[in-house]
Amino acid sequence: MTKSNLPATIPALGPDASLNRYLSEIRKFPLLKPEEEYMLAKRWQEHEDPQAATKLVTSHLRLVAKIAMGYRGYGLPVSELIAEGNIGLMQGVKKFEPERGFRLATYAMWWIKASIQEYILRSWSLVKIGTTAAQKKLFFNLRRMKSKLEAIEDGDLHPDDVKKIATDLGVSEDDVVSMNRRMAKGGDTSLNAPLREDGEGEWQDWLADDGPTQDVTVADKQEADIRHDLLREALMTLNDRERHILTQRRLIDEPQTLEDLSQEYDISRERVRQIEVRAFEKLQKEMLRISQDRKLIEVEA
Repeated sequence: MTKSNLPATIPALGPDASLNRYLSEIRKFPLLKPEEEYMLAKRWQEHEDPQAATKLVTSHLRLVAKIAMGYRGYGLPVSELIAEGNIGLMQGVKKFEPERGFRLATYAMWWIKASIQEYILRSWSLVKIGTTAAQKKLFFNLRRMKSKLEAIEDGDLHPDDVKKIATDLGVSEDDVVSMNRRMAKGGDTSLNAPLREDGEGEWQDWLADDGPTQDVTVADKQEADIRHDLLREALMTLNDRERHILTQRRLIDEPQTLEDLSQEYDISRERVRQIEVRAFEKLQKEMLRISQDRKLIEVEA
């Protein structure tokens, strides 16, 4: 599956397509139960069955749309963000390994976000944003930081807010001021803004609660608790350095950079990366072992 080889059953979403109609069409694709998702993923992994891949993709199109909506404040058409997110979803499906015990949505979410963020960065000129890791982090976190500080009004930030944001994100105060001014030019989309040029539909039309039913919510909560328990138990098999590096790189909302950790442990960035990869592989194997042991106990009981 590549950008030029989309599954044929994905609804079209081009410049002339109605976003409302697209959102309505993707709701028709059924969500997959864990066991069904697992079998489809194995069929794709072992036999490259295109029908299995298509079902995996179409059942997660709503996830892509939801994530894409979270990036609509960057001045780009939501249809384009969704299209890029769909590409990320297909990459996630292509590399998904079901035997590791995680759901596809958990794994594909990172591919979807990465694809959308890369598209946003490509679409904003280099004059508007920088290319360093710190500036990219600032670009995608500035709005959230401003909201936490209740500094959402237009215009320059208060010096105290600038200092707080710069310290928390590890960038200079000049970078914060400059980025805030540049991003302000793009503006945010009003909830009453029309979805089409002819005025049909508004953004707030998408705010209807299409969430899961109570039984699905309870089941998802139980599954999340099980995964969290597996993760906690498996983490204890790592040594202190492995556990800390893996946590800081993959298990927190704002991961530390390789450079930060290399300075903390006085080792090279490549060595940090190697430890992270090794620790992640050990963690996955241990979680799978624990899960299999628990299933065996349940069967014997």
